[in-house]
Amino acid sequence: MPTSPTLLILWDIDHTLIDTGGVGSEIYAAAFQKVTGRKLEQMADVSGRTEPVIFRETLALHGIDDPGNLFSVFADEQARGYAERVDELRRRGRALPGAAQALNVLAKRDDAFQSVLTGNTRPSAEIKLSAFGLGTHLDLDAAAYGTDSDERADLVEIARRRATQRTGHPFGPESTVLIGDTPADVAAAQDGGARIIAVATGNSSTDDLAAAGASNVLADLTSTTALLAALYPGEPAQ
Repeated sequence: MPTSPTLLILWDIDHTLIDTGGVGSEIYAAAFQKVTGRKLEQMADVSGRTEPVIFRETLALHGIDDPGNLFSVFADEQARGYAERVDELRRRGRALPGAAQALNVLAKRDDAFQSVLTGNTRPSAEIKLSAFGLGTHLDLDAAAYGTDSDERADLVEIARRRATQRTGHPFGPESTVLIGDTPADVAAAQDGGARIIAVATGNSSTDDLAAAGASNVLADLTSTTALLAALYPGEPAQ
């Protein structure tokens, strides 16, 4: 962990760092059926959204009323599904190209503090990251998760506050960077008061992300030089 970090880097997980190869969707469907007794027939939009919101809207699509505790039961079952199928997750899923190298390069900098901003619950996020060896350089106690707020933009300040508690260093809008793959990530950074680096490693193209307002858009994470240039504008290329 850096001793005097001045830049907070918040990584999205799905389609930014990893791809579950369809395992995540299967786990979701199985958990949904187990806790509701209904087969998953359709699902709310998931792109850049938090798990509680997705779950509530998916319940509504099926005409299911929530007595008040269904999400917590579902979240436990979802995490259990990831834990039970972690070997399959490794076989079918992958860390996206350049993700591990990017985390490793930034971990060597004393000025960078890396954490996560995700719509996932913490248990599922931890299993996904550990499955591909990506959790080592991420401080998950400083992260913001989908259960922290329905609004993704709120997660920026939540993570910033936790990172300050962890490091003793205050992070402002210019020293907080969100790295994500969706227009929702771009909006979260803009509304939450952070810089954005958008990567076209999900379903959104570089043009889509630029149109959403991202001034820094990368095709992927394979060039650490390009990533560092976006994170540290004005710093000589290494």
